[in-house]
This record gives sequence, C-alpha cells and structure tokens, in this order.
Amino acid sequence: MNNSNNTNPGNRDWSLHVGGKTALVTGAAGGLGHSFTRCLLEAGATVIVSGRRREALESLKSDFPEHAGRIHVVTMDVTDETSVTEAFDTMADDVGIPDVVVSNAGVATSKKALDHTGSDWDQVVDTNLKGCWLVANEAARRLSAINRGGSIIMISSILGHRVAGNVAPYAAAKAGVEQLTRALALEWARYGIRVNALAPGYIETDLNRDFFATEPGQKMIRRIPQRRLGQAGDLSGPLLLLASDLSDYMTGSTLVVDGGHLQSSL
Repeated sequence: MNNSNNTNPGNRDWSLHVGGKTALVTGAAGGLGHSFTRCLLEAGATVIVSGRRREALESLKSDFPEHAGRIHVVTMDVTDETSVTEAFDTMADDVGIPDVVVSNAGVATSKKALDHTGSDWDQVVDTNLKGCWLVANEAARRLSAINRGGSIIMISSILGHRVAGNVAPYAAAKAGVEQLTRALALEWARYGIRVNALAPGYIETDLNRDFFATEPGQKMIRRIPQRRLGQAGDLSGPLLLLASDLSDYMTGSTLVVDGGHLQSSL
C-alpha cells in the first residue's frame, strides 16, 4: 500500500529535530516547493518561502492557515546575484539567516538538442545550476561569518545520473548540481555547513499527470522497478533527514528517491 502522501514519515516527532530551525525554500510556490514547504512547516520549522511572484508566495499563508505565523515571504530571482543578496538582507532583518536551505527553484524545456537555442540553454542552466550556486554561496558566506553551521539541500534529479531525450540542458545542469554539491561539501565542512543533494525520480504533479495516464506515459512507468510514479510525500523523509540533526555526519551525499529507476536495465 502506498502511503507516500504522508508528510510525517514514520509518524516520527520531527519537531524534536527540525522544530526551531529556520528553513529557506526557493521556488516555493508550486510543485515540489509547495510540498517541501508543507513538510517543513508540519515538522515545526519556520519557513521562508521565496520566488519571483510575491502574490503566489503570499497564497501559501492561506494554503497553510494553521502555520501562517511561521511563513515568511521573500521575493528572489535566483539567477540574479543582486536579487539574491537583497533577499538575504531582508531575511536577516526580518527572521534571521536560515539554518536550512532547500535549493529547489528550477525550470526545464523539452525539445531536441539541435532545436535548443542559446537562450534556452541560459534559462535552464542559470536557474537550475547558477541559482543553486548563488543561493548556497550567499547562505554559507553569512552563516560562516557568524560561526553558525547549517544544512544546504540541493534538489537534483535522476537526470543528473542518467540521460533522457529532449532535455539536454536540464540533464547537464543537474549533473552540475551533483558535482557542485560535492565541491561545496568539501570546502564548507570546516564551517559546520553540510551540503547534500536530493535526487527525485519521476514524481507525479499536476503538470505531468495527464501524460503519465497515456500509453507512452504508462510505458515509462513500467520501466520503474516499483511500477509506480513517486508522490511528493515520498520525498518528505529524505528531506527531513537532511534538514535535521539526524544527518550531522552526512555531507557531499546524494539521496536518490526514484523507486529503483536508476537500477533498471539499459
């Protein structure tokens, strides 16, 4: 039986390990960002939600009215260094520097490599890779300046490990995120700042649900050893582990959550 929509995995009291922390979630308004926000709020964290559209971010307070007092909204374009710096200035003034950073903002295009333009490449790589770098670097700079550790969680993908057709820039960016995770983990361990990655497989969302109901979509699902799509709740346990003090001796690691997809035969 699939209980993957449960955002409190194992019914553990995660507030013992995440409660009292302040977490930043980039790309928080939709998709996985919305689920990550819910997960961290339910575990007792104060959550700073960020993105480019303030109206969409403000709506999270009505989505989670019981936690509205622990939601703080900061607009930020992760591809713009000035925007990132100004957003962290706002956080420092309003709620403090986050202990946990979930670098989730991302975009993708779907077309053949020969049809991708330079601007397509820039849009995807700047958001998915440069954005991770800018946000992580700003967080680490400020945490290290006050001698405080933290946990940075890069949202990667199984496409950082294997490839699929029509997503060359995205696959390249996510592979870069994996290597960036390891490089920053090496440098920042001395400051008590851990850097790990979470690599989802195919997760069902509003955007892909109709496709996966088609025969080509069903064929893709049959290649997953567990023979099902992931649900956003399947990522809750790994996310909370990386955000919490239970993973204090983990850095430079990637947790793959894909129903065994990476182990399927070529």
